[in-house]
Amino acid sequence: MPRLVDPTALHGKVFSQGWRAPAGGAAATTEPATGRALATVGTADASDIRAAARGAALAQPAWAATPAAERAAVLRRAAQLLEAHAPEVVSWLIREGGGVRGKAEYEVGAVADELWAAAALPGRPHGHLLPSQPGRHSVGRRIPLGVVGVISPWNVPLLLGMRAVAPALALGNAVVLKPDEQTPVSGGWVTARLFEEAGLPEGVLHVLPGDAGPGAALTSDPDVAMIAFTGSTAVGREVGRTTGRLLKRASLELGGNNALIVLDDADLDVAASAGAWASFFHSGQVCMAAGRHIVLESVAEAYTERLAKRAEQLTVGDPWTADVDLGPLISDGQLARVKRLVAETVAAGARVLTGGTHTGPFYRPTVLAGVTAAMPAFREEIFGPVAPVIVVADDDEAVAVANDTEYGLSAAVQSGSAERGLALAERLRTGLVHVNDQTVNDEAHIPFGGRGASGNGSRHGSENSWDEYTQWQWLTVRGTALPYPF
Repeated sequence: MPRLVDPTALHGKVFSQGWRAPAGGAAATTEPATGRALATVGTADASDIRAAARGAALAQPAWAATPAAERAAVLRRAAQLLEAHAPEVVSWLIREGGGVRGKAEYEVGAVADELWAAAALPGRPHGHLLPSQPGRHSVGRRIPLGVVGVISPWNVPLLLGMRAVAPALALGNAVVLKPDEQTPVSGGWVTARLFEEAGLPEGVLHVLPGDAGPGAALTSDPDVAMIAFTGSTAVGREVGRTTGRLLKRASLELGGNNALIVLDDADLDVAASAGAWASFFHSGQVCMAAGRHIVLESVAEAYTERLAKRAEQLTVGDPWTADVDLGPLISDGQLARVKRLVAETVAAGARVLTGGTHTGPFYRPTVLAGVTAAMPAFREEIFGPVAPVIVVADDDEAVAVANDTEYGLSAAVQSGSAERGLALAERLRTGLVHVNDQTVNDEAHIPFGGRGASGNGSRHGSENSWDEYTQWQWLTVRGTALPYPF
């Protein structure tokens, strides 16, 4: 089978009215585990974004007029192509993004689910027949927004781009995707090639990797009706300011400082397993990672010991050459951030029970005891394999401590009583909450999103995509024109 992505054929190019060399130049994408260059990818500048948005706006009406069954067929073919090329895509996710094989395989499966779910959207009802006056046909119908700009991150690059790209295309929009410059192949080239091979008409999708400059250009472009942004809260605030000023729609899926609460009736072995997964999966570089383990005092020592033991047993290394549990942190900057937060928290009085060290980009899974609400590891999103443990007296204090954050993405409660867990969960100010599970959960059909500094609502997932990527239009039709008094 021919490769889906040929780095030689695509050397230095972006996907915009076909494959071409951009005005912004080119850059190497590297393997974070080794620093080796993997491919040379075209990078966009503001002029590339302007041309792409204009081209997308010109192509969108014909795509919106394409019969729903044909649009759905393109999405289904893209899903089939992804499944056929899964081993190749997995290899890019491992090498370019630093994820372990299990994470990469999960991501490919989740993207396939997103494509299949999006393929079902065009066949759903597009509106409502409304009551009206005699002789007048009245309909509320959903119509595409036009051009949707998608800005996606590096940590789960293919999934977090596709969950916006796929439904936006399915519902008749054109899309300009700006993947993160750290994962331009797995977050960009792969998406472009899937839809190119699936038969998406030229000009409907543009894929232009780049840094903050082209991202800002996309956000403010006059032909872009909406921005779907996934990334840090700081950048999300800037996107929100720009889209608000320009009266554009914005979907902001931002950071998290998520709480995993362990009650005194929980199965501590199971809770520690859930806690380790929630904090150490993909080296903690996930917006849903558990950044705060809030544990009732009577079981805190036993839980923390179990969590530390699990952390000590995890292996860290290059996921391309070894079967390891954790891969590298994505960059030197991210490594420096994790080191700073751990050092400052220890200086403030916390204790490192295990971890706290690194070899190159490989940071050991770390458990911090004695953490309080005043410490940096409690207040800031770490985005690294660090599990801070905070001790509380009772359920009420657990809720208060969990809610003591500007973020509101995900939370989990471990309890021997589902009723007790549910009662506590209902008091948590988060967009996602799981009883007797952990914080890192996602499915293609669920309403995914956060509150507060974690974003502006549950915007992703199957039927919810109708609200996100279309707008209502009221349409009335009379058989004959109606005269008015003047």
